[in-house]
Amino acid sequence: MGCYVLDTTVLSNFAHVGQPHLIQRALGLHVFTTPVVMAELAMGVEAGHVPACDWEWLKILEPNEDTATLISEFQRVLDAGEAESLAVAIQKGCIFLSDDLAARRLASSRDVKVSGTLGILLKLVKMGELDLDEADRLLQGMMAKGYRSPVSTLFRLL
Repeated sequence: MGCYVLDTTVLSNFAHVGQPHLIQRALGLHVFTTPVVMAELAMGVEAGHVPACDWEWLKILEPNEDTATLISEFQRVLDAGEAESLAVAIQKGCIFLSDDLAARRLASSRDVKVSGTLGILLKLVKMGELDLDEADRLLQGMMAKGYRSPVSTLFRLL
């Protein structure tokens, strides 16, 4: 079983529909994020842009000195949360979850496996945790809160 490092975009999408626990149900116990991502979520909550959620189950991986150079390099083209979470995913050999196109492209160029919100929703459908209609309702709710999905239904991706 692999490990996963999530950035703010994915976490906030599930927060917007009040279903952060679905991430853990889809990905298991080896789900991580970083201190900067948690700070970004906290700022979003404080500003009223992201609903408050219980993230107690989500493990925080501190970047080490080896990732500092990567983080600095990535911050030239990415926001702080994406830069730190991608650097930690590389450091730990984890799959990187982001909906940010620039972050996904950079991860792919570094041979890092990527996924995102749609990947989690699809996995939940394939696992039988959600039916397609439920997953599409969640997707529509996320889109109503600003998620720019490349598809309006998961049906095309199954």
